[in-house]
Amino acid sequence: MPISIRFLGHSCFEIQTGETTLLIDPFLTGNPQAAVAAEDLRPDVILLTHGHSDHVGDVVDIAKRTGALVISNFEIATWLHHKGVKKTHSMNNGGAYAFEFGTVKLTLAFHGSMLPDGENGGNPAGLLLKLKEGVIYHAGDTGLFSDMQLIGEESLDVAILPIGDNYTMGPNDSIRAIEYLQVPNVIPCHYNTWPIIAQDANAWAMQVRHKTEAEPIVLAPGETWTLD
Repeated sequence: MPISIRFLGHSCFEIQTGETTLLIDPFLTGNPQAAVAAEDLRPDVILLTHGHSDHVGDVVDIAKRTGALVISNFEIATWLHHKGVKKTHSMNNGGAYAFEFGTVKLTLAFHGSMLPDGENGGNPAGLLLKLKEGVIYHAGDTGLFSDMQLIGEESLDVAILPIGDNYTMGPNDSIRAIEYLQVPNVIPCHYNTWPIIAQDANAWAMQVRHKTEAEPIVLAPGETWTLD
């Protein structure tokens, strides 16, 4: 069965793998790009890259309503427990864990992670998802770093990379990241949500095709791409 990846705006993605629905960084309420409302989603598992409000977003409300398992770093998992979320699995950077739907590994990400109420959000992370049908890397919010070459050794099928600049790497650094990752498909995120991270995704895609071997996949909020 193929994996479907639906872009919900900013850095939020819904991934369908087998019978499991994964939701990454569910920032929907207050997100001008949001393709759906938080109450419309029924994930089995929620994964968080870090603690900023534009990534944690609606996680508490969604997790309480659906009973979804939330996977995050230790500090965020502890914060969620105090917020009344019943099912969490805490991890930390460099660690991996085999769940029924596949293996999750938290990778390095160069960013911050303060939680919306000012509490410590621990270390930011990327997500390496080794699913039965393929391998997905969601970089989270990060700058370029050379250890992406090691992540590229994991036989990635698709990478989700921020291109907005200012808070994360921008288009030029994303090209270097794609070269490091040696990934055949790449999806941009974390751009055009606000003017400060405005980017021309079509110009970025042309640059990807010209300078790398990867296929750029530019999704409008609400659109789905299938990894066969």
